[in-house]
Amino acid sequence: MRYDIPAPMLAKAAATVPDPAKTAGGLLFEPKWDGFRGLIAWDGETVEIGSRGAKPLTRYFPELVEAIPELLPHPCLLDGEIVVATGAEGEQRLDWEALSQRIHPAASRVARLAAETPAMFIAFDLLAEGDDDLLDRPFSERRARLESLLADVAHPVHITRTTRDHDAAARWLAEFEGAGLDGVVAKPLDQPYAPGKRTLIKVKHARTADVVALGYRIHK
Repeated sequence: MRYDIPAPMLAKAAATVPDPAKTAGGLLFEPKWDGFRGLIAWDGETVEIGSRGAKPLTRYFPELVEAIPELLPHPCLLDGEIVVATGAEGEQRLDWEALSQRIHPAASRVARLAAETPAMFIAFDLLAEGDDDLLDRPFSERRARLESLLADVAHPVHITRTTRDHDAAARWLAEFEGAGLDGVVAKPLDQPYAPGKRTLIKVKHARTADVVALGYRIHK
């Protein structure tokens, strides 16, 4: 079998964590990971990593390409985030700068950084499992099958934590920034996967600053 990697489903911004009681079918909340969006296709023979843009990420993360066939129990198509964590054990936080350096044209540098700053894959959706195309299934079913698929899978593949509790999601938004996380995402439980469409809701950390503008340049 061979999986066609779709465009990832996207999110629209909101100022506050939405109330699940006001959404038909309910919401599931997840941390918003500060990394590269990655769709990993493992067809039983090869691993391909798609991205939010047109550029594949496969060559930049050889440690994930090597680990996926060893860890996943059978072919599947996963949606998630590629992240790098740095710092002392027990005090690690996501490191966007270290992750950004992983995109390099030199194969020798890619190999060195794969050893020095290895990446993790945080899975948050399952788009296909074996011969089953799950794009039209509700997210509640896809999430349940993702939990079953990755129940015994070890590092560097992980499954994102979730909650249905609005207050818990609000606490995540306030507390997780120190670990390098980027906010909270709310996902409707009854909706299918919608490639390229902004059907999810993201709430990001907001900051304000007082500034004096001395000038500006008009974009071409």
